[in-house]
Amino acid sequence: MFRLCITLFSFRCRILIISSSSNGTKNRFAVWKKPMLVKGPLGIVSGIELAFFIMFIALLIWSFSTYLHNSFANITPKSAAKNHEKIWESKLDSAALRLGLVGNICLAFLFFPVARGSSILALFGLTSEGSIKYHIWLGHLVMLLFTAHGLCYVIYWAATGQISEMVQWDKTGISNIAGELSLLFGLIMWVTAIPRIRRKIFELFFYTHYLYILFMIFFILHVGMSYSCIMLPGFYLFLVDRFLRFLQSGTRARLICSRVLPCETLELNFAKSPGLKYNPTSVMFINVPSISKMQWHPFTVTSNSSLEPEKISVVIKAEGSWTKKLYQMVSTPSPTDRIEVAVEGPYGPDSTHFLRHDTLVMVSGGSGITPFISIIRELLLMSTALKCRVPKVVLICAFKSSLDLTMLDLILPMSSTSIDMSNLELQIEAYVTTETEPKTDGSKPLRAIWFKPLATDAPISPILGKNHWLCLALIIASSFIMFLILIGIITRYYIYPIDHNSNAIFANWLRSVLNMLAICAAISSTASAVVFWNKKRNAMQNKQIQNMEGPAPMGTPESLFYNADRELESLPQQSLAQATNVHYGGRPDLKKMILEFKGLSVGVLVSGPKKLRHEVATICSSGLVENVHFESISFSW
Repeated sequence: MFRLCITLFSFRCRILIISSSSNGTKNRFAVWKKPMLVKGPLGIVSGIELAFFIMFIALLIWSFSTYLHNSFANITPKSAAKNHEKIWESKLDSAALRLGLVGNICLAFLFFPVARGSSILALFGLTSEGSIKYHIWLGHLVMLLFTAHGLCYVIYWAATGQISEMVQWDKTGISNIAGELSLLFGLIMWVTAIPRIRRKIFELFFYTHYLYILFMIFFILHVGMSYSCIMLPGFYLFLVDRFLRFLQSGTRARLICSRVLPCETLELNFAKSPGLKYNPTSVMFINVPSISKMQWHPFTVTSNSSLEPEKISVVIKAEGSWTKKLYQMVSTPSPTDRIEVAVEGPYGPDSTHFLRHDTLVMVSGGSGITPFISIIRELLLMSTALKCRVPKVVLICAFKSSLDLTMLDLILPMSSTSIDMSNLELQIEAYVTTETEPKTDGSKPLRAIWFKPLATDAPISPILGKNHWLCLALIIASSFIMFLILIGIITRYYIYPIDHNSNAIFANWLRSVLNMLAICAAISSTASAVVFWNKKRNAMQNKQIQNMEGPAPMGTPESLFYNADRELESLPQQSLAQATNVHYGGRPDLKKMILEFKGLSVGVLVSGPKKLRHEVATICSSGLVENVHFESISFSW
């Protein structure tokens, strides 16, 4: 298995090195990837994103203006009088309808960014966490247009004396009540998604966002299934992805051990199947039912799938109420023997691009260092086992207290004795901002806690196996064919004998419900069949690692403590300590430090608080140096 991993990584190294020779072509596109907007409602926006955003807004404006022009041309004093309306009332009715039509264009794209395992994101080189902002943009546009659509109709009904239309549920036409309920659920989600509310009361935002189910159901009941087909592709992919995540989360993950740091930080280590491969900066969603059965939180994967083929790790810092409860569960003097955990993912980029740079500058604040741990481990593997040429790495990290410096110990995995750091040029500049000198207050040492998982706890494995894209395509194609067959049978043998294709007898809402049930049945049956077949195929492989145990018998005090002295005495840890410079009582001069790096290509990655990301983006977009390539790693939940 290790030889296979080495062969695959060697092939990838060759591809990346060959691709780096085409710098001339890539530099022409590098300008478009630089931040164009830094501060504002859209956040950090690159040139490509800004161009597509402007084009999309232009599409909406053109569509709305064209709709209005064509509809207003047919509104005359005679046609308005025929409907017992004034001209402005008829135009308001037409404008309200067209606002809804334009809102549906935005709704058609709304679910693509949140389909985490979708091939669409990978096709455009996007990641699920990086695409959340597009979902936010589209969500604001959808609710803005749908709210205007609803208000215009309320004003129109009030002006024409048809206020009773608000409670109309037309059997074969448009159901106004369903539309109003859909808008109500959408407004609740919109208000709780305001950044200030989302950050301070995340649980409120998280739970109310489940109203998207009712929002979509009543939307389909409002407009009918035929017109809902405009948003069906994106929503269909989302439903497939959502059901696959549901199937994966139904299995309890095998939590092996945890490293507890004195800075209220945990490293959770799960067993995984060797066939699960992922790239650096991947994200995994975690649910602990004993804390909350509904809440899922994303955390960066810090392990390397080839360096650690049977283990996957995430780092969690106790900052919110959920993470503090988890930290208390694990760090107590007498921790529980087992913690029930469900996971979704990991999700991440399909490829890495670190080798294309001569120098890699990584800027982090606080727990933002976690994605860079995975990058450093990847480069360590490439430089040690694969003998690949890797860029010089400069890690600039800022912490509030000296206790947070222990997070640097997580850069190396627990079994780090076989790692040779001499081939990686690593420089770590650590800044402690709130302390002027080191503090030795007798804090607890780093320790490891080993758990006793149940036999039913399974290693984390790819939900669709190694041939992920092939299985996903099979599910999408077969489920859609099944949906067409089911709805054809329902139409022929149930709807047609009643309606006879008149569309005037059979209830429109019931037709929509039958279509939704057919979609759910098709997706659930085909996805379940593929997933269960894959589980059966990988059962033998999972059994081989189900009996992983800790290095010491449980129940002894020695088994609960990590041998920190032995780790510090190891050669990799000594090399890491020598590469680290600690500065107290100040913040890094990021502008000076970033601009002093010379080379054909300098990759600048930033992860951390919003203010830090904006500062680095401003420096990279200043135009003072042309060879800087900026990338922000953040999760916008």
